[in-house]
Parts: sequence; structure tokens; C-alpha cells
Amino acid sequence: MRVVIAEDSVLLRAGLTKVLETSGFEVAAAVGEAEGLLAAVREHRPDAAIVDVRMPPGFTDEGVRAALVMRRESPEVAVLLLSQYVEERYAADLLSISAGGVGYLLKDRVADVAVFLDALRRVASGGTALDPEVVSQLLLRRHRDPLDRLTPREKEVLALMAEGRSNAGIAAALVVSESAVAKHINNIFAKLDLPHAEGDHRRVLAVLRFLDGET
Repeated sequence: MRVVIAEDSVLLRAGLTKVLETSGFEVAAAVGEAEGLLAAVREHRPDAAIVDVRMPPGFTDEGVRAALVMRRESPEVAVLLLSQYVEERYAADLLSISAGGVGYLLKDRVADVAVFLDALRRVASGGTALDPEVVSQLLLRRHRDPLDRLTPREKEVLALMAEGRSNAGIAAALVVSESAVAKHINNIFAKLDLPHAEGDHRRVLAVLRFLDGET
């Protein structure tokens, strides 16, 4: 898998490169600013890009804005955002233009190499991976219909779906059967008024509804 890294911290950029290369990834480019990200993606056409949210020159949202441009130009390139703090609106912004292939992790999570690599592989395969802290903040701040229709257990299931967990992963986390998880997910789809669709499309729609609270 070919990856591009956009991270202004020289040490973290070098660390990410080392971790990825020793784990079998090809790092096509490692850059320190947003414009470099766009140039690298255009040149190398990677499978995924790892992008710091805050980058030079302003250290506000340069990274996420570049990621949005990148997804419009190259929607096939997955993107995994890294952030020092929980800024859930950036996850919502990115998901608003794409139904998959996106992730958002706190930088502290990168220290757990297995979690980091699992998230990267998940988004590169077209899924989503949201940091549990981001999900927690969304649960605290987003209390709008139709999400209010969900039971506490259904909200737990939806939160784990937002993290990118499979039915088996949700079942393991909640210590319930996969059939119970499937029942909760079907209830979520019904309460969020999501139509029947092929594949995992309704899961993505449910996560989007969870993120932006729109009906």
C-alpha cells in the first residue's frame, strides 16, 4: 500500500515513516505543509494520505482544507486525519463530501501502533475510523432528532459503528451476540429513516447522521 504523509513535526513525520515502512507500507512522500500534500498526491497517486489537521503557515485548519481539496480531486485516495485535540467538525466536514475512506485519530493514538495501523488499513479499504474520543464528544454534544429516538444501547452501537467497528467488533466490545448487534443496527436504520440499500451504504449513512445530526 502506497502512502503519503503530511505532518509538520519532523520527529513525528520520521516516526510515522519508520513505522509504516517496517510494517510493509510504501511511503511515497513525506511533506511538512499542505501544498506539499496536494503536489505529492497528484504526483504519486497513493492509496492513502495521513494528514495533520493543523499545518503551516497558520496552524489552524490548513491540513483538513487540503484534504478536502484532495478528496474532490482524487476521491479514490483515502485520508486519515491526525489531530492533537478533539475537533469533531473536521471529521464531519470530511465525511460530508465522501461516504467512506476517511478517518480521524488523535495523535496520542498513534503511539499504539496496532490501533494506528488498523485504522489506516480500514480507511484505505474504503471504511471509516473515528477516534473514540471524537465519538465521545459527538455523543455529548449532538442531541438532535432523530438521534433522540435511539435507546442508550443503540447509541452505544452507533458510536462503535462510527469508530469503524464490524458487527463482530461491536459484539466483542459490548459483550453481546452478533445477532443482538444486528438487531440493534436494524433498529437504528429504522429510527433514522434510512432506506434499504446494498452493501454497507446504510452503515455509512447512519454514521453521517450521527456526525451531523441532520434528518
